[in-house]
Amino acid sequence: MNMEIEAKIKVAELASFAEKLKDAGAAFKQAERHHDSYFIDKGDGLSKSDRGLRLRQLDADGERSVFLTYKGPRQGGPFKSREELEVRVDDFETMSAMLVSLGFEKTLEFEKKRRVWLLDGCEVCLDELPVLGSFVEIEGPEEKAISGVLAKMGLAEKEHISEGYSRIMADALKDAGRQSKSVLFGEAGEERGI
Repeated sequence: MNMEIEAKIKVAELASFAEKLKDAGAAFKQAERHHDSYFIDKGDGLSKSDRGLRLRQLDADGERSVFLTYKGPRQGGPFKSREELEVRVDDFETMSAMLVSLGFEKTLEFEKKRRVWLLDGCEVCLDELPVLGSFVEIEGPEEKAISGVLAKMGLAEKEHISEGYSRIMADALKDAGRQSKSVLFGEAGEERGI
């Protein structure tokens, strides 16, 4: 079973954290752009049981990859931890159409800009999302490694967000009274589709 263990912290900006990563000896891995679509089944059994289904198009280093990901219910512990099963697929649009044909409904789509760094066995992601702003997300093999990286980043005492980006985005759109469930960056980086 693949377990995803992560800490997510809302921050005002990302530049200072990039500097902290450099100072700590982190290795820059790559810049990514994600286009994520989230799906529910009939009766919404997935989200009612704290599970999720995501289709992601990932662009990095001039390459495009597409992944279908199942996320299981959150487990106990100081950080968000849940089963994650992922498979690579060939075509984002075809896979999306297949899920809809099978009875799933696309409920939300949004983009994310991510810069990935490697530090002490963890991936440290500096994330920017339209509507939501900036986040630092640390994913690691165990809680101890994540705690160590949080300390090096000066984030050990900051409040961790246990919700995934999909829940945070859905709540933000609902609170803002927005009808559209599509939040994308435009060519110049501005929000569009909302």
